[in-house]
Amino acid sequence: MQGTETDWSEVEKQIAQKAFHTAYKRETTALINEICEKINLVTEIEDVWQLHDYLSAKRHEIDGKYDFDYSAFIFVFARLIKDKWLSLDELSGIAADKLSKMSALSRM
Repeated sequence: MQGTETDWSEVEKQIAQKAFHTAYKRETTALINEICEKINLVTEIEDVWQLHDYLSAKRHEIDGKYDFDYSAFIFVFARLIKDKWLSLDELSGIAADKLSKMSALSRM
């Protein structure tokens, strides 16, 4: 199976889109909560610059991770499962061969 967009049925695309946005919301909410905690620890300008650097790195990581491209979804979902932002159960309804690949890749 190649990972092209045509390999995803309309139902699978709907499930994938919902799961993608669910994981994104979970991760960004967790980041916001983390930043709220970190901001209370800022006492010096160096703390501000460290927070800036941290946020820049997180933005780069999140922007790279959440690539809305059906041809990459097997890998995207495998990573989100591995990072615990998504569970395989939340992808129920997607073809078994795709789920199997995601599951295997998430354990690597």
